[in-house]
Formats: sequence, C-alpha cells, structure tokens
Amino acid sequence: MVNLKNKWNKISLVKRIIIGLIIGIILAVTIPETAKPIIILGSLFVGALKSVAPILVFLLVMSALSQHKSGHQTNMKSIIGLYILGTFLAGLVAVVASFMFPVSLTLAASAENLTPPGGVVEVLKTLLLNIVDNPVKALYNANYIGILSWAVLLGFALRNAPDSTKTMISNFSDAVSQIVRWVINFAPLGIMGLVFDSIATNGIESLLSYGKLLVVLIGCMVFVALVINPIIVFINIRKNPYPLVFKCLKESGITAFFTRSSAANIPVNMSLCEKLGLDNDTYSISIPLGATINMAGAAVTISVLTLAAVNTLGIKVDIGMALILSLLSAVCACGASGVAGGSLLLIPVACSLFGISNDIAMKIVGVGFIVGVLQDSCETALNSSTDVLFTATAEFTQWTKEGKEILIN
Repeated sequence: MVNLKNKWNKISLVKRIIIGLIIGIILAVTIPETAKPIIILGSLFVGALKSVAPILVFLLVMSALSQHKSGHQTNMKSIIGLYILGTFLAGLVAVVASFMFPVSLTLAASAENLTPPGGVVEVLKTLLLNIVDNPVKALYNANYIGILSWAVLLGFALRNAPDSTKTMISNFSDAVSQIVRWVINFAPLGIMGLVFDSIATNGIESLLSYGKLLVVLIGCMVFVALVINPIIVFINIRKNPYPLVFKCLKESGITAFFTRSSAANIPVNMSLCEKLGLDNDTYSISIPLGATINMAGAAVTISVLTLAAVNTLGIKVDIGMALILSLLSAVCACGASGVAGGSLLLIPVACSLFGISNDIAMKIVGVGFIVGVLQDSCETALNSSTDVLFTATAEFTQWTKEGKEILIN
C-alpha cells in the first residue's frame, strides 16, 4: 500500500485529476445506482475548498501587507486594468456572436422563486455595502470584497506591529496554506464524485433542445479563452502566450469546471501562482479580487441570453445599443457572485435595457439554469483560469522590462 501511495503521489496532479475524471464518467455510464455513494466525495471536496478559502484569503492578504516593504512593485493597477479589459471584450465578443448566429428560445421554463437585482445601481450598491460588511459576517458568508477590505485595513494597521506579531500572522498564513495543499491533493477523488453526480443526475438529454444556445455560449467562451486572452497576453509580454494560457486552463480551468465556483477555486489558483513563481504580495490580493470582479464568462452569459430574449421577442437592436449592452454586461458581471449560477440573476438587469418585463426575463433565467450544467461549468473555468492568467501577465510584463527570463513548466 505504501509503494502504491508513493507511485500515485509521483504522478502529476493534473494527470491524477484526469484519471479521476475518467473513472467518474465510466461509473456514471455503467453502474450509476451502485456507485451513487461516491457523490459525497465531490460534495466534501467543494465544501473543503469553500471553507478554507475565506480564512486563507484573509490571512494571506493581512500577512503580505503587514510585511510589505515600501517601494515593492505589486502590479495591481495593471492586473485590474486587464480584468476590466478582458471582461468588456468578452461581452463584446458575445454581442457580435449573437448578431452573427441569432438564437431564439421557447420560454417554457421559469425561475419565479428567485429575486434578481433591481438594476445596475442596486448591483453597485451591493458591491459597496459588501466592502463595509462586518468582518465575522464577511468570513462566514464568504464575502470576498468584505474579506479583502478588512484584510487590507488590518494589514496596513499592523505594519508598525512588533516582528513577533508579524511572525505569528505569517505562521498562521503558512499553516492554512499547508491545509490548502492537503485539500487540493484530494482533487482527483473530488472531481470523480462531481463528474459522476453531473452525468448521473442530469445527463445530456435535457440539453439537446437548447443545442444552438449552448454552441453560441460555449463557442464565445472558447474564443475568448483561446483567441482574445492570448492576444491580450501577447501584447503585454511580447512572447508566445499559449504555454501560459494552456497551463492556466489545465491547472485552474479543469478544477473550476467541476466545482463551478470561482470562490471555491481560489486555493487552487493561489497554488498555481506559487508554482509560477509569482509575487505573493500581488496574487494574495489579485486572485480573490479576480474571483469577484474578473468575470469574462459571466459577461458572455449575460450578453448571449439577453440577446436571445431580444431575438425571441422580435426587438430590433442597433449597434449603439449593442455596445451599451457590452458595457452593461461587463458591469453586471463584476457584480456576479463567485458561486454556481451567480451570473444568471443579473440577466433581468440587462434585459431591462430593452424594456423586457421581469416575468419574461426570469423565464430566460430559467432557461439559463437548464443549460447551466455545461454553461456554468465553462463560464467558471474561463473566469477562474483568467484570474491567474492576467495576474501572471502583469508580473511577466514587469519581468520582461527587467530582463528576467520567463519559464513556464
């Protein structure tokens, strides 16, 4: 058993995850009833990630800022700029694709028990209120904007604290980071349970009637991941962007695809940033921030489903309105929560731009939940992997200016 365990641990994590993925698919197709208990493995894995992520972010950011040396470059301005640009361009791509391949829907589904935001102002108001949330409540509810604001304030306040205090905080931070590594090592079992649950519970039959919608949604996300993002990276680092793009998709996108939560994927992303040799002072802030505001996949979802509603109702849209929708979807995407289906409840806000009633908009949300088995998985994979991609891009740009070599293993 010890030799088997050692051989298993020597295999790279990505390969182990793929093995778990394959086993999960085989079990779901062949013996779904007998193997049903393994669903708990997926729930435990996601639960563990979600539970450790808030305290990890809080301690890492507080520790990094309390020990931050004056004049040290963090590249946060560049990263936030990349987040905003990437989200806007994703929304624009979705609008263009929706004009090229218009989709109409049969509005049979509904989501009447859900309450969407009242408008963009309400979305922004919620974001601002989250900043000043009670710290204990922020940690309990995994409100990362609130966690970040308190961690930043405490980090700055502790800069003049004794070295013994800073060392204690750093030790706690390292301890939680070690717990994260232990949790991530169980990813193959967690992914096996998640993919089994997804296939055994939902299947693909319910998605066939929405095939064209899924093609447009997922096609836009793939285009953003493999064309738009690499162009952004190349313009910044002036090197072949695809080794970095594929590494982020492979090591962050795969787990995000199955957890369907940017928040749950924060520990995975931080571990990847560490592997890439990025600055802890930077990624300890940019990764949890990205899980909240870097939502390219959400911008795609909001734009495509809104224009599907517009086409279904026969509303004419000019170029000016389309551009406004791109901006609105980017703003709404920033307010999407980092949990499964978080972007769907912002669709009524975008629909209101075209005078579409809330009743109709909530039926579109219902359609979104039906296709969410694939749409939300792809959306989260794009969102989460891009957090690392843009964080690395900003730092690699600085390395290029300083003449440092960029190595991606």
